[in-house]
Amino acid sequence: MTVVDAHHHVWDLTVRDQDWITGPELAPIRRNFTLADLEPEVRAAGVSATVLVQTVTVADETPELLALAAASDLVAGVVGWTDLTAPGVADELARLRELPGGEQLVGIRHQVQGEPDPGWLLRPDVRRGLTAVAEAGLVYDLVVKPHQLAACVRAAAGIPELTFVLDHLGKPPIADHEPQPWACDVRALAALPNTAAKLSGLVTEADWARWTLRDLRPYTETALEAFGPARLMFGSDWPVCRLAASYGEVLDSARELTTGLDEGERHEIFAGTARRIYGLSAL
Repeated sequence: MTVVDAHHHVWDLTVRDQDWITGPELAPIRRNFTLADLEPEVRAAGVSATVLVQTVTVADETPELLALAAASDLVAGVVGWTDLTAPGVADELARLRELPGGEQLVGIRHQVQGEPDPGWLLRPDVRRGLTAVAEAGLVYDLVVKPHQLAACVRAAAGIPELTFVLDHLGKPPIADHEPQPWACDVRALAALPNTAAKLSGLVTEADWARWTLRDLRPYTETALEAFGPARLMFGSDWPVCRLAASYGEVLDSARELTTGLDEGERHEIFAGTARRIYGLSAL
């Protein structure tokens, strides 16, 4: 079965710091991670293409990721960053599309999870930026925490021409074994036709040392019921996933959690949805 990894990262600490990698718990990933590090793992896992996702709110990162994509036969798309609140956001998106690798820019993301205002997505200047993303034919990735999901619902409802992709299922509190109110809010988001979600980042929301498939299953099943396979896509969240699991373990867990689906439905989750939502070239 063809597999597209719809969510992974790379970074080089000699180019810039990743200021979110702090403290002893994150020490295992406080080093450089490159496409050369990733390739043996994805090839061994049978992954044919990936989507490379931004990590920091720094304008220079996106051109760098696009250049990596242009030189790679693995990276099929890039979700980058630009300042949505800037008056010239539409011009900046157009500029990015003209850079080497610019045709592989498929989406934009901002670390909304770090914004103190739970309604950040609803600000008029942010809404203007999101509209520019839609007009550019791009997707918007949502990286949020559960308490921000209500604002995601309102934002997606207010801009129906923009496709919103929920990263990591909105970071459910798996380690706490407490699906509510996360589940209710995810269902509200999924009720909107211009939304999709990623089965990604779940192992690091669980107990890193002792997670099991039983811990992940209620959250995966909620997402399957809410979005359906045609609006769900697999993502490894490598190298962050390495805090709790290897690349192969993450992919194997996703396969095991979807064994109840038929072949066509599993194809959607592991390749079709990512290709369609992000407009990836034929793979």
